[in-house]
Amino acid sequence: MSHAAQHVLALARTIPDFPSPGVRFRDLTPVLADPDGLRVACEALVAPFLGAFDVIAGVEARGFAFGAAAAAFTGTGVLLVRKAGKLPGETIGESYELEYGTARIEVHADQLPAGTRVLVVDDVLATGGTLAATAALIERAGWRVAGLSVVLELAALGGRERVGRDIHAVAAA
Repeated sequence: MSHAAQHVLALARTIPDFPSPGVRFRDLTPVLADPDGLRVACEALVAPFLGAFDVIAGVEARGFAFGAAAAAFTGTGVLLVRKAGKLPGETIGESYELEYGTARIEVHADQLPAGTRVLVVDDVLATGGTLAATAALIERAGWRVAGLSVVLELAALGGRERVGRDIHAVAAA
């Protein structure tokens, strides 16, 4: 196990029955609050993709924090992938299912030039709905998915298979 994976797993918390009964929520806010944890996680998120992306997409909500930190680390910008209704102006969106409900994400379609290489960053890969929807949305906007990277993969939930693309995970539980 890598140093980054050990660091992330040591800081992560499991919250039972959140946001609904039966769900074991993996909380990575302690990783964000720890300076070494944040640095190590962000370095590991982007390492396999250095030089292959133009911008980092942070997926709402904790993906914003990891994405923005990783973008600052790499000297790139950050594209916010927001929940429906949170962005002003013209947007395009993608609906998907979560392990505990349904959701929709959106981006400004004119945010980036066509063909922009986008590295998607999120906190946790669970069932894969969010990452699959984000990848589809980025391609529909005319951009290219340069990679998918998450801090923590919950392998037992099968998200990697649902997404059907290569995914880099800093740690797995």
